[in-house]
Amino acid sequence: MKYFLFIFAFLSISSVAFGQDDDLVQVTGIVMTSDSLRGIPYATVAIKGTSRGSFANFDGFFSLVARKGDVLQFVSLGFKDIEYTIPEDTKGNRLTIVQLMTADVLNLPETIVFPWPSREHFRLEFLAMDVSNAFEETAQANLAQERLNDISEVMVMDGNENSDFFLRQQAKNYYHYGQAPPQHIFNAFAWAEFIKAWQRGDFKKKKD
Repeated sequence: MKYFLFIFAFLSISSVAFGQDDDLVQVTGIVMTSDSLRGIPYATVAIKGTSRGSFANFDGFFSLVARKGDVLQFVSLGFKDIEYTIPEDTKGNRLTIVQLMTADVLNLPETIVFPWPSREHFRLEFLAMDVSNAFEETAQANLAQERLNDISEVMVMDGNENSDFFLRQQAKNYYHYGQAPPQHIFNAFAWAEFIKAWQRGDFKKKKD
């Protein structure tokens, strides 16, 4: 009981102190991109010169307590750092801002990659290249239909194949959405094909 009374007294004193300090401001806002006005997730909002600050959520929303005149530093990977100074003449103890940040584009110098340092190295490597039929025979063996069939049986599906299979299953379920799927036992066309096959003797055992 004493523990709860201590917490209640501490919170009461803190709230009174916050109400009496006119310099404290509850700053809330959102950090957005300057071109598309989209929230920047997890941007850092720090009070310059102190170890206090906060982080924006996934949508770019943030909230922290600062003092009038403090400088807020907004930092996010891929964007230029920017600062915002809380006005000294802010009325009340609440402030809402929308901070825009510009993408930090870094243009790297052009780089040309050569497989060989010089034409002379290329000539030497070209003349020393093995042009025997061993590589061609290996390639033909790997591209043989039997080899491809063996690989297809043990190779698992990749992400695109799995997503395509899942979407096909969903489309199949949506086709009969809200009703039971049809039973082929009641399909008149299937029965007609069965009777014709029975009359033709397709189900009779053939002698060797």
